[in-house]
Amino acid sequence: MLPTLPYSLEKMKTVDSKSTLDAVLVCGLGSLGQSCVSVLKGFGVTVYAVDLIKVQYWDIPTMSDLLDGFWVGDCRQSQVLEQAKIQDCRAILLLTSNDRVNLNAAFAARVLNPNVRLIVRSQKENLNGLLSKHLGNFIAFEPTQLTAPAIALAGLGDETLGFFQLDQHLFRVTQEKITPNHAWIHQCQLHKLNTLSRRLLSHTRSDDSRPDRIYEWEPNALIQAGDRITYLEITNKLASFAGGATEAPYRKPAKLTLISQIQSIRRQLKRKWRSLTQTERVALSGIPIMLGLVGLCTILYLLQYPDIRFQDALNVSLVLILGGYDNLFGQLKLPFPIPVWLHAFSFGLTLFGTLFIGILFALLTERVFSARMVFLSPRPPIPTANHVVIIGLDGVGQQVASLLQSLKHPCVGIHSEPLESGVLPHLPLVVDALREALPKVNLSTARSVMILTNDEMTNLEIGLMVQAIKPHCPLVLRTSDSQFGAHIVRLLPNAKAFSVDALAAEVFAAAAFGENILSLLHVNQQTVMLTEYRVETGDTLNGRLIAEVAYGYCVAPILHQRNVREPEKLMPSDDIKLQVGDRLIVLATLTSLKNIEHGRIAQPTCQVRVEKALYQESIFDGIATISRISDCDLGMAKALMERLPATLSTPLYTQQAQRLIYELSKVQILAYETSTQR
Repeated sequence: MLPTLPYSLEKMKTVDSKSTLDAVLVCGLGSLGQSCVSVLKGFGVTVYAVDLIKVQYWDIPTMSDLLDGFWVGDCRQSQVLEQAKIQDCRAILLLTSNDRVNLNAAFAARVLNPNVRLIVRSQKENLNGLLSKHLGNFIAFEPTQLTAPAIALAGLGDETLGFFQLDQHLFRVTQEKITPNHAWIHQCQLHKLNTLSRRLLSHTRSDDSRPDRIYEWEPNALIQAGDRITYLEITNKLASFAGGATEAPYRKPAKLTLISQIQSIRRQLKRKWRSLTQTERVALSGIPIMLGLVGLCTILYLLQYPDIRFQDALNVSLVLILGGYDNLFGQLKLPFPIPVWLHAFSFGLTLFGTLFIGILFALLTERVFSARMVFLSPRPPIPTANHVVIIGLDGVGQQVASLLQSLKHPCVGIHSEPLESGVLPHLPLVVDALREALPKVNLSTARSVMILTNDEMTNLEIGLMVQAIKPHCPLVLRTSDSQFGAHIVRLLPNAKAFSVDALAAEVFAAAAFGENILSLLHVNQQTVMLTEYRVETGDTLNGRLIAEVAYGYCVAPILHQRNVREPEKLMPSDDIKLQVGDRLIVLATLTSLKNIEHGRIAQPTCQVRVEKALYQESIFDGIATISRISDCDLGMAKALMERLPATLSTPLYTQQAQRLIYELSKVQILAYETSTQR
């Protein structure tokens, strides 16, 4: 934990006194913090930083040049944040390794700058949700939770690249390599792959080794054997798992009467009673009987012996019901005169109390024995084939193992120390030194090996050992930085290297600009983020067609909602025009998010020349189609159709132009694509 004593400030770099709303303050310059600084500078913003110590050696060599200002101090202290120009910052990233420090600093920052966006590193999910409501403009992430799905799916090595959930809908990103017998070869053109539940993301020829860019594909390109096609599809609705029940219409709740409240309590008690075991029911039923017998015994002794106090009578009752009959009547001669009926009642009270205490002991013994059996229950056996070996079950390893188990994929863990009983209880586990454990996990038949310890040198060593045992085994290695990971990939051709901090940094940095990052995927050697936008007055999305946003910024629109009262539209039409208040969720790379932030949209380069309408009736449909797809007014579309052949003056993106041509052909109008550069 960081000390609370004040630190002397040391200004490491002179900063311009001019305030800027584009500045971002980063607190905590560990591996994650440095990665965030590097990503933020790619956005072209001013970056200030605060750390508790003066860093001597940076993980990123150019870090001192990237920072516009650096102070040494405790980010929880107001004077430190003030000197770090918190008033001039649009966002503050609180990235120390201590959740408590980050949250304390978040409170201090909110007091100093009520409008600053708070991006916090924290794993307290419930607390984060509550703070988001109270602090406002607040978002929290935990790096291992962000990156675990991407790492887990890389270990599977199959066609599924990622999955995520939006409201009640489950989406999957899939990549397929087209074989000569693939059914899609017969569909010929790429645009025919798009359906109401599927969207094409990228297309790469077999001889092209460049990373696929989101939403850059030729609609009329022919599908060929060897092509690599990446697409998004809706796989299921989560409501169907509950028996397909539909949401009941809203009814205003009626005011509960006393009788209805009593009936509700009775129903709840009945449900609780039915959920108890037989032993628990007997024990629960015996409690009022015990209390009643104690009270009755106390009254009887008071009536029989008026000279004794109430406390003495109660003491006799408690002694008898707790098995103390021999303490009162164990002598050869009774110590005081007592009627036969009271003597018999006292014996019966002791007998009942002994039975009840025996039941309580049985219940406690059952609970203790069950807990011990859970603690001592053996883990499942090690899989024999097609399993994933996970080496290192710290934070990232546990997240990955849990995800693979939820996908019903066989896996086995290797850890140097035993895990607690409640941690991954159904995971086959080998507890041994990491190097000695490899022969015990059926490595020769494993599908892949994931090496996820916190020490990248250990990961490299074990990776080389695995390669020596099984040369072509797919490997996934955790590294501390992307540069070291690139070296590993060159050394181990079958390996994929992931830096948790480098992956997570893109999400933290993107969140600094107001975007709500919902999920992270690793698609075609790129980090792709599921991002939610709320269209506001004056931003770069307002007034644009979804087609312009998709093809101009290279993002994949997933969901659109006009307002909270209207239903959401999945895989929305390109022809929807965004307006203030709209909700739009897209898949986007960091480059695309930068372009949206700065309004750097690619310009359309195509035009459509309309030759002729085969029928007079087609002209009216053509006017509506041209206006809808190109976003030109009806007057311009009408003027165009009245002087055929003519060229539409509105420039379009390739996908837009080819879609317009296709839609016009459906209403018997001939058109073709031309370039604006002619």
